[in-house]
Amino acid sequence: MTLERKSPMPGPSANAPDVRDGDAILREARALVTRRVAEPSRRAFLSRTLSLGGVALLSGCSLDDNASVESALDRISRWNDRVQAALFRQDVLAPTFPASRITRPFPFNAFYTMDEAPVVDESDYRLELSGLIADRAPWTLDALRRFAAPRMADQITRHVCVEGWSAIGRWGGVTFADFLRRIGADTTARYVGFQCADDYYTSIDMPTALHPQTLLALTYDGQTLPRAYGFPMKLRIPTKLGYKNPKHIRAIFVTNTYPGGYWEDQGYNWFGGS
Repeated sequence: MTLERKSPMPGPSANAPDVRDGDAILREARALVTRRVAEPSRRAFLSRTLSLGGVALLSGCSLDDNASVESALDRISRWNDRVQAALFRQDVLAPTFPASRITRPFPFNAFYTMDEAPVVDESDYRLELSGLIADRAPWTLDALRRFAAPRMADQITRHVCVEGWSAIGRWGGVTFADFLRRIGADTTARYVGFQCADDYYTSIDMPTALHPQTLLALTYDGQTLPRAYGFPMKLRIPTKLGYKNPKHIRAIFVTNTYPGGYWEDQGYNWFGGS
């Protein structure tokens, strides 16, 4: 369909974008977001993801008012979360790949350098559990490995980063659903949250936690999970973007209260589907 353009009205409104000119509206909104949203990480994220649908929501607010724009962007983000959650299905699997497709070396990615990755002492490590969980006893790494051994699952899946790159890797561990059942987690609860040794934190919806490909990963490419990739364990979720895959996990909790996340609290979509 061709968009009709009308002649601008005389006077101050002559420089305003035509409401029927989608390209002009999109350019104006992107320029506004870049100018008004101060946080660099959020600015980069929004400039890539703002669409005409988002602009339509923005059009109801004052485009010269930063608070109004922020409120509209928050509404867009919540709407995206609801749509992604409604479309998510536990019987739809992420693609898997042969070993020949593994990206070597697999990229390191974090909000710090590789040299700054946390060093976790295996002998002192305890996985802490809290919230809507029947058995909250902490787990040693040895206990986690013993639990995983007869249930070991292996997957070669694509990691998709919100920054625009992707890589294929091989992770091994126990399905997170098996672990949640073992500890007596309330699987009717809404959220599962994670706290990590690098001070990262995030949370996921329960349907994603129970997805058959969501893995409590203890190995990478057949070896103990390296420090760079999240030792002693990470949550591997091939149905979500990389920032929803926490590394160096030290605590897990189940709750009905929205927990947020490190990047989500800075404006990234919470659901984060890939």
